[in-house]
Amino acid sequence: MACPGGCVNGGGQPVQPGSVRNFVDLQSKRAQALYVEDRGKGLRRSHENPVLQRIYQEFLEKPGSHKAHHILHTSFQNPNLIEE
Repeated sequence: MACPGGCVNGGGQPVQPGSVRNFVDLQSKRAQALYVEDRGKGLRRSHENPVLQRIYQEFLEKPGSHKAHHILHTSFQNPNLIEE
């Protein structure tokens, strides 16, 4: 997903009120925590995931296929932020 700031700051994250946003860099703190967590994982690259490989073989056909694009891709929409 190509959200501004990446998925770390993507549309699925709760919008924080200005009273928090102005004093704590939540995006940086969340990114740091995710990178630390990721380093400890054995399976880190999606294309090496045997479950995903099987899904492509049995259903999605190949990376970049119309079916794969339709099911796995999305687009960014800028939400209306809540004003305080």
